[in-house]
Amino acid sequence: MFGYIRPWKAELLVREYEQYRGLYCTLCKRMGLAYGRISRLTLSYDCTFLVMVLLGLSDDCPSFSSGRCVVNPTKTCFFCSGGEEVFRYAGAVSILLTDAKLRDDLADGKPVEKLRAGFLRMLGHFSAKKAARAFPKLAAQVEEYLQAQTQAEKESPASLDACAHPTATLLAGVLRQWAGEDEKLAVILEQFGYFLGRWVYLMDAADDLRKDLASGEFNPFIGALGLDGIPSLEGEQRRQAEEACNGVLNMTVSRIIAPLTLLEWKRFGPIIENVIYKGLPEMQREILFLHAKEKKHVRSI
Repeated sequence: MFGYIRPWKAELLVREYEQYRGLYCTLCKRMGLAYGRISRLTLSYDCTFLVMVLLGLSDDCPSFSSGRCVVNPTKTCFFCSGGEEVFRYAGAVSILLTDAKLRDDLADGKPVEKLRAGFLRMLGHFSAKKAARAFPKLAAQVEEYLQAQTQAEKESPASLDACAHPTATLLAGVLRQWAGEDEKLAVILEQFGYFLGRWVYLMDAADDLRKDLASGEFNPFIGALGLDGIPSLEGEQRRQAEEACNGVLNMTVSRIIAPLTLLEWKRFGPIIENVIYKGLPEMQREILFLHAKEKKHVRSI
């Protein structure tokens, strides 16, 4: 996925931070065991958040214990016991979405991007096949998402809502199917996932706006903000565009909060709320106003 869904570390308690890191490290370990070592290259903060949401609603109570990092044995990590199916599912989401992105690059990317995507797809072929066999319904959802996204971006004019809808629908479906027979929970998770997916798509589009203007590639904010034909964003024009993008993202965050308040967390609630209330706005601030990527200062966890 995109890696934008992160907690705001400064506001986490030490034990909350260790729990988050434990889930991240456990996802890394379980992905390697379930789908092969190369699958760990697709590991993301976004899918760590997915693990946290699903385990946070689960009746099973996971525990943590220390162990050695599977990538760097000199490093000590915390690992979570239990929730095997959740970790396998989140790993499959990460792998299949990465594969979808590589397929998109192969279809529409520049020559260098196509070469890179082809090489990485070849490396991850086994992992993607295994993930699709383990979760065929998820694989079908990702296939539908890829086709819908391609079609939405070809429409003229391409609206923000229409372009964000496929990603939003995908994440809504990813979360909804874990509600089982509980229809009330299913509806809440669907709304939560929909607007979180919308935020992820729009955050990525806002992040890439200047690059896409310079390269002439598609970006839904170009048409929405009336930037067609403008080769670069500088000065006051850039500030206004960033403010406009931030306003759209803030509105989307407000829609995430409504279903969030209806979810009853059995664990990890403070960390999940930290991500939504503080992590997402902080990511907007870093990307749009501090220009952290340009300065190579994007925070890690």
